[in-house]
Amino acid sequence: MAYLDHFNHRFYGPETGRKWVFLHGLMGYGQNWRRIISGLEETERCFSYDQRGHGRSFKPETAYSPADYADDLKILLDELDWQKIVLVGHSMGGRNVLNFAARFPERVSHLVVEDIGPEARPNGHEYYEYLLNLVPTPFASRSEARRYFFEDFVKTAKTRENIEVIANYFYSNMEDRTDGTVDWRFLKKAIIDSVRYGSDKDRWQEVADLKMPTLWIRGARSNELTREVFEKTLQANPLIKGVEIANAGHWVHSDQPEGFINELKLFVGGF
Repeated sequence: MAYLDHFNHRFYGPETGRKWVFLHGLMGYGQNWRRIISGLEETERCFSYDQRGHGRSFKPETAYSPADYADDLKILLDELDWQKIVLVGHSMGGRNVLNFAARFPERVSHLVVEDIGPEARPNGHEYYEYLLNLVPTPFASRSEARRYFFEDFVKTAKTRENIEVIANYFYSNMEDRTDGTVDWRFLKKAIIDSVRYGSDKDRWQEVADLKMPTLWIRGARSNELTREVFEKTLQANPLIKGVEIANAGHWVHSDQPEGFINELKLFVGGF
């Protein structure tokens, strides 16, 4: 069995094109990148997948640190015989691509990190643990899940982000099970562990170790990556170029897809 078979994945664009890999954020899945890939796939070979514990990929009970996610990518690239890639990661995926690029610099021609910083947040997982534990899964039906998120959840949950946005995002992560119930499409423990081990220590050394051109993107309205941390990151390695995209929050590539695609093209070149 190929390791790729553990992952729900898709390839786009001509096989002869320059190779890109996109890693989604926490509670996300590979299709989150569809809009961005559509702006590249005419000439570029793009690969996106649901990372372990997410979407329709395999969901082991343990191993959710950035290094574990990066090891998955290393095995996949070896299996595909992709020697050099443009690597893009959002949020949690940004920390995963940072770890990969610091450890395997020879495999990355260009690195793009979207709206995440390298600072430690030892108790960061508690926020997500709180939110996920609020949700009384499994639901008996999709209508029950919809009613909960858009009536009960929006009234009771205390969120850092817009409550309606979170309710929609959580509801989009519900899937129908074979027994008729509706439950998370991800492994809840994987989400909490990903934040726990992704932010248990700072990753400034990984930033300093980068040896390839790197684009660090921040949404101008982001509550996740502060301007202070963003500017400190840019100063940590001369190979890093920073871009702040207006009218965008944490999900820069969703809020401003055209601007995001343009920045990728300007950074990598050759279009």
